[in-house]
Amino acid sequence: MLQIVNPALVGGVTAATVFIGILTFMAVGRLLGRRAIRLHGSGGLASTSSLEAAVFALLGLLIAFTFSGALTRFDVRRGQVVDEANAIGTAYLRIDLLPAAAQPRLRETFRNYTDARIATYKKLPDIDAASEELARSLRLQNEIWAQAVAAARLPESRPATEVLVMPALNAMFDIATVRVMATQMHPPHIVFAMLIGLALASALLAGYQSADDKGQVRNGVHKVGFAAIIAFTVYVIIDIEYPRLGWIRIDAVDQALLNVRAGMK
Repeated sequence: MLQIVNPALVGGVTAATVFIGILTFMAVGRLLGRRAIRLHGSGGLASTSSLEAAVFALLGLLIAFTFSGALTRFDVRRGQVVDEANAIGTAYLRIDLLPAAAQPRLRETFRNYTDARIATYKKLPDIDAASEELARSLRLQNEIWAQAVAAARLPESRPATEVLVMPALNAMFDIATVRVMATQMHPPHIVFAMLIGLALASALLAGYQSADDKGQVRNGVHKVGFAAIIAFTVYVIIDIEYPRLGWIRIDAVDQALLNVRAGMK
């Protein structure tokens, strides 16, 4: 089953929420700091520099790990496309080992299967259309297996044919399943919640610490810049996690499958 959430929308809403939230928490922190100054004077503003540094360090560490994990999964998904292209190409070549009478029909089913696999990801982000192509490819898997088994058991089939052909088909089917499951492998939602929570906590502390700072215009630019950078980083991380549905895509690597399909004569 394919991912049904639109990350472009989720990422945009999340980034906008983070941006507004950071600015809001900075304003709240500044108000709390000014209140402390009014009640206790400038000496009443407790120093939070060490706490602020620790929270910002933890925020940076979490961003680094989350970003690195997203990039790792991005590269893995690109590699899986090449793996599937190789698996389909190998299985298609091994049709030559089957009796000649059974080859034309099986080759045609292979071509239809490869078309379905290409269309499954090409039709994203249309989830319904992609799911239909995925279901079609699963039906074609059953047809390929049944036809290959029947062909391998024909009297004119060579003794080692089944040993060579069937594992290749298994590998082709397995990588298809791996690719589908890879679309659902993402960090737990608590990780993103913690990332956003740390960003807001950092904003609150930064706003509190800046309560006695008179540079309003300069601070305003810095605050907006900080909020925009964090929000954009969160958006990019989410977009990389779903490289078929957002702005960041891996469609170019599908050329490997297209090349295999073009070679199916």
